[in-house]
Amino acid sequence: MKDFDITDILNEVSQAVDKSLGAFSPLPETEEIGRVQSVAEGVVWATGMTRVKYEEQVSFENGDTGIVIDILPDRVGIALFGTHKSPNAGEEITRSHAVLEIPVGDAFIGRIINPLGEPLDGMGPVSADDQCQVFKEAPKILDRQPVDTPLQTGLKVVDALIPIGRGQRELILGDRQTGKTAIAVDTIINQKDKNVICVYCAIGQRSAGVAKVIADLKEKGALTYTLVVVVEGNDPPGLQYLAPYAATTLAEYFMENGQDVLIVYDDLTRHALAYRQLSLLLRRPPGREAFPGDIFYIHAQLLERATHLKADLGGGSLTALPIAETEAQNISAYIPTNLISITDGQLYLSPDLFQKGVLPAVDVGKSVSRVGGKAQVPAYQTVSGDLKLSYTQFQELESFARFGTRLDENTRKTLAHGARVREALKQDQFSPLSTPLQIAILYAVTKGHLENIQLDHMAAAETAILDKIKSSGIESDAGFLTADAKTPLWKEIEMIITEAITEFRNRS
Repeated sequence: MKDFDITDILNEVSQAVDKSLGAFSPLPETEEIGRVQSVAEGVVWATGMTRVKYEEQVSFENGDTGIVIDILPDRVGIALFGTHKSPNAGEEITRSHAVLEIPVGDAFIGRIINPLGEPLDGMGPVSADDQCQVFKEAPKILDRQPVDTPLQTGLKVVDALIPIGRGQRELILGDRQTGKTAIAVDTIINQKDKNVICVYCAIGQRSAGVAKVIADLKEKGALTYTLVVVVEGNDPPGLQYLAPYAATTLAEYFMENGQDVLIVYDDLTRHALAYRQLSLLLRRPPGREAFPGDIFYIHAQLLERATHLKADLGGGSLTALPIAETEAQNISAYIPTNLISITDGQLYLSPDLFQKGVLPAVDVGKSVSRVGGKAQVPAYQTVSGDLKLSYTQFQELESFARFGTRLDENTRKTLAHGARVREALKQDQFSPLSTPLQIAILYAVTKGHLENIQLDHMAAAETAILDKIKSSGIESDAGFLTADAKTPLWKEIEMIITEAITEFRNRS
């Protein structure tokens, strides 16, 4: 057996290394550095970045960051995020070589952040589980499944007449100060103990208004399952443009992990205004109402990400409640009509109903849910059909009766019944009702049990019925939710309602 000499082995290794090093010819590493050409309100034009990507994140010498949203042959347009002082002409710009990403993770629940994932609540940094691209493609059609599970808002008028399903996109629109945000906040509060994670995205709102919403969510215990993304009205338009996409990216993280998520965009009208400002500063050709031609696309790209995933992809869902503001009840304006055509229905809030004290001020005639009926709890169908018909007839007759025309007995009965339906659909803010309690009240008014109750006593009569239902224990009956019109359970409900009304009259 031949003996090995360690010295010979080391010499051979040394020669091989020297040979390899001699053959190695390193290539110089190149880095593309841009320079600021000009600065406008929240927008930078830059040169020297011929290979930059669309939606790539870039950094400036002063520490500010931005995103490339316009690429021309001789220059690129960058939207600033405005976390530092605006850069000056001639400053260097560094590429990241990656499209914009933000941190995501379970630790964001209960936190208040900006669209870049930076905390605004003074509770220290957030521990991220991953980084995700902000501008992602929507799930493919074959990755989706039909909307088949209800998302209960706790509001009688919505759950009974304009139901929303998990994975649906339901637009909330109306004039200023008609209660749009109130409906969204009540819906978030009603998700407590329902295993639904909520995301509230405030776009361009006043600080005081956002602070009130956050305080209400905290007071009702909703922040334990809600994360809040905030961009204020005085923030740069680039950050306002980014906000809903960043919020959706955070929501998708939970959806892709098999969870049900509700996201509220408050509101997309301000988002459209921010994008219009960016586009005009970038000298893009203006179209209708000075909005750029792709304003429809950016909202469709956003809202198409709301869906219900197939079971083999986790079965998670993302339900979107975008809010849009109208002017002088003009729902045929550019942005509202765009959003109506993108979404699966709309809740229209009427200023006239709001002024009459009918809250929530949902106009049933102009509101619709195109897919929510498939997901509605079967027990609602026993009461919702007659309810919507009688309420619609009442609205038509009410406007006709104002002319002082003599009315026959049947018309007076229809008006009296419709007035009680309207009273039954009223509901105070922060007082969501469980499904059995809602159905009990609606069943009572549909079957005429409240016809002899004066309108100013309706609220008290409703409270008496609710107390009786709660004390009977029927509220926890699992069969209540699947009860059809022939189920014997309805006879028991009717007996409880009759007893509650009798006791109420005796007390009165």
